[in-house]
Amino acid sequence: MTAVVLLAELGEEEHEEVAQETEPGAPTEPTPTTDTTETTETETGAGTTESTEGAGDPVAGKDVFLAAGGCGSCHTLADAGTTGTIGPNLDAASPSADKAVERVTNGAGVMPAFKDTLSEQQIQDVAAYVSSAAGG
Repeated sequence: MTAVVLLAELGEEEHEEVAQETEPGAPTEPTPTTDTTETTETETGAGTTESTEGAGDPVAGKDVFLAAGGCGSCHTLADAGTTGTIGPNLDAASPSADKAVERVTNGAGVMPAFKDTLSEQQIQDVAAYVSSAAGG
């Protein structure tokens, strides 16, 4: 009989411990998250702002254009001193940064996709460079 009472008491203690650990309404610690996306807000006039995630660096983009991407072998861009004739003349096309990101990432026509060759940051950088150098 003593053993049954002792087991019953042990069972109640375990139940109380579990109840304390999972009691509703108990404060919990928030799980920290890491956001690696850089967001830039730009005033566009008339009091509105435009958000650009992962905006590129045109200075770094020029290096990508001339070296890693090899863009100048196909494209003309005066600022880079390139005269390629396979792809469009970027000075004449004046692509926006968004359009350049899309084309560099996915390719179009004879232009190959660079999503597996360049990092996302390199794509953002070269797009920012082309857009600023070509007046897009």
